[in-house]
Amino acid sequence: MPAQEKILVALSGGVDSSVAALLLKEQGHDVSAAYMKNWINEDKVIGRCPWEEDIEDARRVASQIGIDFQVVNLMREYRERVVEYLLDGYARGLTPNPDVRCNREIKFGIFLDWALAHGFAAVATGHYARRADGAAPGTVRLLEGADKAKDQSYFLALLSQRQIRDARFPVGDLAKPELRRIARQAGLATADKKDSQGICFIGEVKMADFLRSYVPDKPGPIVRASDGRQLGEHRGLHYFTLGQRRGIRVPSNADNERYVVVGKRALDQALLVAFDHPDAPGLFQTEVRVHSLSWTGEPVARPRALEGRVRYRDPRVELEFRPEEGGCARIRFLKPQRALASGQVLALYQGEELLGGGVYL
Repeated sequence: MPAQEKILVALSGGVDSSVAALLLKEQGHDVSAAYMKNWINEDKVIGRCPWEEDIEDARRVASQIGIDFQVVNLMREYRERVVEYLLDGYARGLTPNPDVRCNREIKFGIFLDWALAHGFAAVATGHYARRADGAAPGTVRLLEGADKAKDQSYFLALLSQRQIRDARFPVGDLAKPELRRIARQAGLATADKKDSQGICFIGEVKMADFLRSYVPDKPGPIVRASDGRQLGEHRGLHYFTLGQRRGIRVPSNADNERYVVVGKRALDQALLVAFDHPDAPGLFQTEVRVHSLSWTGEPVARPRALEGRVRYRDPRVELEFRPEEGGCARIRFLKPQRALASGQVLALYQGEELLGGGVYL
């Protein structure tokens, strides 16, 4: 049994964090729980924001397990560090990742600092990821979750070694069906609760509806990339991302070929589209550059072969990593990758070990 620790569980009101708290309590740790109150939809964005239900579910689970529970209000910090980042990114034509940002800035940033300041040794979450001892004493490595269908290491790609050292992932060795079984066997209130599918902590809100509430429309032409022909108009580039096929509102051709977004042109607010073929201009890339590199351990300072996950749920792919100055790197994929949107995150791996990540330029 690991040494007993005083651990604060980020209890979200879902089944994963509920089982994380239960396992830590059964292991003999001094466990408390807190719900991070980050967003309550004060602006009445269209969509379901079940924060009150989540708090009550978290409170019920804490009571069932027999641990202290409180609500930590991080609404101001969440708006400043996640929502403003999200809106600014889309307004500039990027495709930001709020979940990765939330983990770095809120869960293992502000919330972790709050926990350490209140006497806790670590923060635990329900992420499907695993920690392992590092090569140097006192260091840790971050590995993919044992359940490859649920692995969430991608969302932790921008965490630092310090953040990982103070993080605990109790469910990382479990498969989802086994986790559900444990929750049902313990009679937890969240045992059969559906997994959340929305924006990190905001809820089941369509991104287009969220953006419509905060980012002014800037109409522009929809242009065929191959010949510059205008095919229609759009309401704003922030509603689209590279590789998008739905919602373009340009009809297919006589062969029922559909258009796909292949680029954005800021000069005249043009949305560039092409037929969804492997040779569509700009749709597939072999080389990209990334910035804002972050490492879970020692930085990769020399060119080397690595693997990368270009998006969550995509398989790891082989790549050549070449570091550059200023926290940037040039990436060459051994096989072309589809629709790598500026602002999204590339997670870097060596086998199952997450080494870090960067943001597509």
